[in-house]
Amino acid sequence: MGDLPGKGHDDERQGKIPARPMRNRLKVLRAERDWSQQDLADRLEVSRQSVNAIETGKYDPSLPLAFRIADLFDMAIEEIFLRGE
Repeated sequence: MGDLPGKGHDDERQGKIPARPMRNRLKVLRAERDWSQQDLADRLEVSRQSVNAIETGKYDPSLPLAFRIADLFDMAIEEIFLRGE
C-alpha cells in the first residue's frame, strides 16, 4: 500500500528497467576543442538548444544523432554516452 503511482514500482515488479537519462561527456569534449554550443550544433546540423539539452541530460539523442556525434569526435558512442546511475 506504500507504493506511489508513477514512481516506477510497477515497472520494477514486471521486470522492466526504469528509464534513466544517460550521462555524457559532450560538454567536456566540446570544451577541449574550444567549441561553443553553437559551433557543435552547426557541425551536427541541430539547434543549439538540442546540444544544451543533451549536455544537461534533459534529452537523450536519437541513435543516428549519437552516431554523428561519435563520428565527429572520432570516438565510440560508449566513450561519449555513459550509462545513468
